[in-house]
Amino acid sequence: MPRIAYVFPGQGSQEPGMGAPWAHTPSWGLVERASRVSGRDVAGLLLGADADTLRRTDNAQLATFVLACVAHGEVRDALPGAAPVAVAGHSLGEYTALVASGALAYDDGVRLVAARGEAMRRATELTPGTMGVVLGLDVRAVQRIAAGLRRDGARVWVANLNSPRQSVLSGAPEGVALCAEAALAEGAARVVDIPVGGAFHSPLMEPARARLRAALARAGLRTAAVPVVANVDARPHTRPDLWPGLMLDQLTRPVRWLDAVRTLTGDLGADLLVEIGPGRVLTGFTRRISPRTGRLSVSAPDHVPALAAAVGAAREDGAPVPAAHGAA
Repeated sequence: MPRIAYVFPGQGSQEPGMGAPWAHTPSWGLVERASRVSGRDVAGLLLGADADTLRRTDNAQLATFVLACVAHGEVRDALPGAAPVAVAGHSLGEYTALVASGALAYDDGVRLVAARGEAMRRATELTPGTMGVVLGLDVRAVQRIAAGLRRDGARVWVANLNSPRQSVLSGAPEGVALCAEAALAEGAARVVDIPVGGAFHSPLMEPARARLRAALARAGLRTAAVPVVANVDARPHTRPDLWPGLMLDQLTRPVRWLDAVRTLTGDLGADLLVEIGPGRVLTGFTRRISPRTGRLSVSAPDHVPALAAAVGAAREDGAPVPAAHGAA
């Protein structure tokens, strides 16, 4: 039996019409429930919203979270008795992971994600920022460059450590531009602008903390049934009293995804990482971080039976699930 860990994508994985393939699945009822809880037209976001509408932070986060929960519901029902050894989520995906672990009720998750998205959108209006992906340079080198520029007064930080040679810059536009130039001079293959208006996972998100803190005070966190590997420290947690601090810190501190995957595949012994939700970004990161680990993605309903078949075959003959980019 493979030791499975579930991982959930964050903001940036959304695309127009991404809910359509899931609209007739049993778990689609979660969409209507999210609309009632949030007072938002979640079905409209998943079925009819254009790219510009989905790019807005609060829309992107709510749509991505709800669809990942729908996909997880289908996976859970297709794999009875195959509980994961742990779960994790990239940035926003951490909220899906908390729901999947049982640490957070779905309705509370909807409320928190709606509050988080609104708080972050307002923070971007107060302090505009930007982000950029650095490709082909060791993440430690990027951290060193950013730290040096901050000593000279630049407002730039490393927001995501995604894989050994992919990181994300976040900060004031001029700071990110300076860091990008320095990274290219040190050998980065390229730096790709991210079309966002805010400096996520940096101190410039500090104004979002108060609104999220208030929402967390109303949420009922519980002991997780399986460990959730947190973004900010890349360690597994089950205690409910720790999560409010971790979730608040996540707003202004980097997503340590590289270390989180190493925790899942090393300390926790997962030999199959299943990405659940829109896109396959995390599956690509797994290939670069832990190439010998099995990896499958469930981004469409027809991936669910393929995943069940692969797990069933591994369960019968004891062989590992082969590494692959997708379950389809």
